[in-house]
Amino acid sequence: MTTRYAVNARSAWPKLPLLEDWQDTCTTFHMWTQVIGKIRLALSPDINHCWGSTFYVTTRGLTTSPIPYGTLTFAIDFDFIAHVLRITTSSGADQAFALEPMSVASFYRKTMQTLSELGIEVKILARPVEVEVAIPFEQDDQHASYDADTVARFWHVLVHADCIFKDFRARFIGKVSPVQFFWGGIDLAVTRFSGRTAPKHPGGAPNVAIRVTQDAYSHEVSSAGFWPGMGLGEAAFYAYAYPFPAGFDKYPVQPAAAYFHDQLRFFILPYEAVRTAENPAQALLLFLQTTYDAAATLANWDRPALERKITQT
Repeated sequence: MTTRYAVNARSAWPKLPLLEDWQDTCTTFHMWTQVIGKIRLALSPDINHCWGSTFYVTTRGLTTSPIPYGTLTFAIDFDFIAHVLRITTSSGADQAFALEPMSVASFYRKTMQTLSELGIEVKILARPVEVEVAIPFEQDDQHASYDADTVARFWHVLVHADCIFKDFRARFIGKVSPVQFFWGGIDLAVTRFSGRTAPKHPGGAPNVAIRVTQDAYSHEVSSAGFWPGMGLGEAAFYAYAYPFPAGFDKYPVQPAAAYFHDQLRFFILPYEAVRTAENPAQALLLFLQTTYDAAATLANWDRPALERKITQT
């Protein structure tokens, strides 16, 4: 199992603290991304599976990519090198403010004020999703932490994962998602589709309309991603299938550190196991491939029609 991505040395993969050690920053950052995500959601075309509202990894952080507004476009970028939120427009305007300890309410007000100064007026449903306690952004003075070093470390993992996920994505010629960052679950993900429709999803995600979940899982999928580890306690890579094929949880996946989490119903590969592997990129790619093998084999996907081999050039 090889990858075009050459970052294999352990030293290239930053160490991340346990989630409990940066939980306040993680939650604050999560809510900030939801503010920006809601702006893209309000103004962008409604692409299936919520793909029209996600972020993408950049050389400095995360971006919305261009958002249409009247006769121009604008983009909102999290810059985790300079630690600023930057808003740029196709007319040449450019404004930014510092990312530093501040409440979600303050971040929301600053963002909306900066947009207004650029002539952009947008109304959003100013309340978070996919969290049990959904404090309206304007009222959230509870979450106000920002550990710049840890956020930058987390982003550097996204940079590495983004490249490896794209390599994995290229091996599939059926319908496959972009590699994208979902601000609802604060995860980077890539999803393959068998081409068959799926049973209606029962829903159940907190503060998410069932129509959203059913659109996300309208078709049979094998999905993988990386997230800080809410419900787990440590950053990890994950993989799952919907619908859940019989025997999926018992399928032998690799590397050895990977396991099936009964409560989350995911295969899990702890980030620390990847970081400390002899070849981290190869370990991650092996996890992506074998968990996909589990889903595609057990659910009888038409693999010859959906897969291709990548040749090195």
